[in-house]
Amino acid sequence: MKQLAQDEKASTVMVYTQSMLIRGDVVLRESMRVSIWPRTQGVPNFIHLYNVHLIQLAGSPPKTYTKDEAFISTPEIVGFHLAPPAQEPLDYDPAEANRKMQSVQVLTGSFVMKSFLRISTATDFAASLDVMNAAWMSIYDAEITNPYLPQFNLRVPMLLVRPNKVIIGLL
Repeated sequence: MKQLAQDEKASTVMVYTQSMLIRGDVVLRESMRVSIWPRTQGVPNFIHLYNVHLIQLAGSPPKTYTKDEAFISTPEIVGFHLAPPAQEPLDYDPAEANRKMQSVQVLTGSFVMKSFLRISTATDFAASLDVMNAAWMSIYDAEITNPYLPQFNLRVPMLLVRPNKVIIGLL
């Protein structure tokens, strides 16, 4: 990995595409919140990761790769979060009025994410989704599994998913 500048930090993240699970270290400014970084302006076209472990799920059986560095096309990313046990504060105020947590199952590629989505109490679920115009959506208290990786069972307090690349089912 490259030498970090004084104002930089390395954080281990997990990145999901439709056919891969990727774990690696991303280098960001010390002041950046890693868990919401993809939402910010200036995210590059390719996410540069170090100490990378990839699991390709496109074939059977899944194939694993290890790379010192890898570049993942940002538009191909469908999910992103800090790798446990690292955590950051959640991206909402729990005291905010007129909001509730809706239990959902998010499907993307072969990943199944049982989680919660924070929505308005003033509208129904479909209307809440229709007015959402963000490139990334936060889901909370997610249990992530994959039928092709029976040993993979991960729980994270928050992750970002691309709403235009997932299927959301109500639980």
